[in-house]
Amino acid sequence: MLSPYDVGMTSDQKSLEGAYRSCRIQGLRLSRQRKLVLEILWNSGDHLSAKDIYEKLNAAGKRIGHTSVYQNLESLRAHGVIECLEKSQGRLYGHRADPHSHITCLDDGTIHDLDIELPKDLIATIEAQTGLQIERYSLILEGRK
Repeated sequence: MLSPYDVGMTSDQKSLEGAYRSCRIQGLRLSRQRKLVLEILWNSGDHLSAKDIYEKLNAAGKRIGHTSVYQNLESLRAHGVIECLEKSQGRLYGHRADPHSHITCLDDGTIHDLDIELPKDLIATIEAQTGLQIERYSLILEGRK
C-alpha cells in the first residue's frame, strides 16, 4: 500500500513556478491578482488568513480588494493549488497542497508543516479496526515549547 507521501508532489510542484504551471494546466487564468496572492503565500511560507494576505499586499503597495483576495484563495484551494486549514479563528491558507500534517504551537499559535509517515503496522491496525482502507491521512498535532 502506498502512503500519501509516496504519491506526493515533486519539488517542482512545490515551487511557485510549479503552482503557476498547475493553474495553467487546470485552465485557471494567471491574473495579476492571482499571481500576487500566490507570491505572498510562497514568500511567507506561513499559514495566512485572507485578511493577512490582503494587508501584506496593500502594505507592499499592491492594491487589491479584499473580495478579490478571498475569491482567488477559494479558487486556488478548490483546484488543489494551495491548502486551506479550518481553525477556530477562521480559514488559513498555505502554499502546500501535497499530503502533509501539521503541528500547532499552543503558546503562540504558529503552525508548522510536517512530512511524516505513519508506521505501516499502525496503518494496518487502524484498517483492521475500522474495516476501511486508508488512502491518505493528515495528522493535526498540538504542543508547547
